Amino acid sequence: MSLRSRFALAFAAVGAVVAVLVGVLSYGAAADRITAETDRTLRSAMTALVRDQDSAVALSEAVTEGPDLFPGPDRPGPGDEEERQIVMQAVAPDGTPSHLGGPTVKLPVSDTARALAASGARGESYTTEVEADHATHRLLTTALGGDRGALQVAVQVDQTHYVLGGMAREIAGAGLLVALAAAVAGRLLAGRITRRLLRLTAAAEDVSLDGRITYDGPAGGRDEVGRLSASFGRMVARLAAARDAQDRLVQDAAHELRTPLTSLRTNAGVLRRAAELSPDARERLLDDVEGETRELGHLVDELVELALVRGRDEPEEPVELAEVARRAARRVYRRTRRLVHIDADGSVVQGRPQGLERAVGNLLENAAKFDPDEREPIEVRIREGAVTVSDRGPGIDAEAAGRVFDRFYRAETARALPGSGLGLAIVRDVAETHGGTVFAGTRAGGGAAVGFTVSGARLRRR
Repeated sequence: MSLRSRFALAFAAVGAVVAVLVGVLSYGAAADRITAETDRTLRSAMTALVRDQDSAVALSEAVTEGPDLFPGPDRPGPGDEEERQIVMQAVAPDGTPSHLGGPTVKLPVSDTARALAASGARGESYTTEVEADHATHRLLTTALGGDRGALQVAVQVDQTHYVLGGMAREIAGAGLLVALAAAVAGRLLAGRITRRLLRLTAAAEDVSLDGRITYDGPAGGRDEVGRLSASFGRMVARLAAARDAQDRLVQDAAHELRTPLTSLRTNAGVLRRAAELSPDARERLLDDVEGETRELGHLVDELVELALVRGRDEPEEPVELAEVARRAARRVYRRTRRLVHIDADGSVVQGRPQGLERAVGNLLENAAKFDPDEREPIEVRIREGAVTVSDRGPGIDAEAAGRVFDRFYRAETARALPGSGLGLAIVRDVAETHGGTVFAGTRAGGGAAVGFTVSGARLRRR
C-alpha cells in the first residue's frame, strides 16, 4: 500500500472515530433529555392523580394541547391527540387494574407493579417501557401504601423512538460523510506531501540504477520533507561535483601517465639489445629507467593524495596556523635542508590539521624547488587566516599565475625540474574544503608569493 493511501485511510479512520464519538455523545444527550422530559411529565401527572383525579385528567388534556415536544415534520397529526394523552389506571392490592382516565389502553401489570401494589411503601415508584395496544408506552407505577394498591400513568413514546431513530440515522449519515471528507482531504494532503517524496525516490532510484546524478528538487519548504529535499539536493550536487572531479582526475592522470609509460616501454625495447650497447650507453639507459620509475612512483603518490584530500574523513578542530607552519617547516628542512622563517599573528581556525599541514608543506616544497639560493630562508607569513609563502626564485608570470593551481600544469621554467604538477592542486583543494581561495603572484624584490586563505567564518577569536 502506498504512503498516500495510508494517509487517506488514517485520516478517514480519525474522522470516523471523531464522528462516532460526537454522534454517540449527541444521541445519548438527546435521548436522555427527551426521556427526562417524559418522566417529568409522568411524575407531574402522578402527583395530580394522587391529589385529584379530575386534575389529572385535565393535565392529560393539557399535554395534548401544550407545546409539541417534537416539532417539525415528525409532530403528530390532528388524529394523534389520543396518542399523546396520558393513560391513567389504578392497580388493586391483588393486582387487578382499573382505568381512571385518558385513552382506553389496557396497561399490562408486571410482577414488579403487583409487588408495589401489594406491599410497596407510600411513594415508592418504578418506571419502565411496555407494549400496549400495539404501541410502546413509558409507564410510571407508584405505590400508595397501606394496602391501597398503586397508581399507574403512561404516555405513548413511539413518536419519541421515531424521532430518536431519525436522529440516529442522520448522525450515522453525517459520520459517513465526515469519514469520506476526511479520506478525500487526507488523500489530497498526502498527495502534496508525498509528491516531493516521490521525486526524491525517483532521483535516488536513478542514482542507484544507472548512475545518473541529477536532481531537480522542489523549491521552498521549512518542514521535514522540505529540509530532506534540500539536504538531498546538496548531497546530489556534491556527488555530481565529486564525479566530475573524478572524471577529470582520471583523464588528467591517463594523459600524464602516458609519457613515463611510453618512455619505459621504449627503454625496455632498447634493453633487449643491451649487449650491443657500449657501457656508457647502458649506464645512461639504466639511469633513465630509474629516473622514469622514480617519477612514476612520485606521480602515483601525488594522485592518491589528490584523490583522498577531499574525501578524507578527518575531524575538524581548532588549529593554530603558526604551529601547522612549524611542523611543515621541520619536515621540509629534513628533506631539503632549507630554513623557513615564519611570521605569524596567532591565527586559529576551525579546520582539518593534516590537510592544512599538507597544503603548507606543498607550498614550502614548491618554493624550495624554485629558489636556488639556499642561504636565504623561505618566508611564511600568516595574517587573519591567510598563509603566504615567498621565495626568491624566477617568479611567476601573469599567464602562469592563473594556471599554477591546475592539475598537472607545469610552467615552461619548471619543465626540467622534478615534480608532477599536483602539489599546488592539492593546496587548492585544501583551501576550497575550508571555504577559502588560492592566489599566486610576484614577491616584492623578486621571486614568487603563493598561498591560500580560509573562510572568515572559520577564524576563532582569542
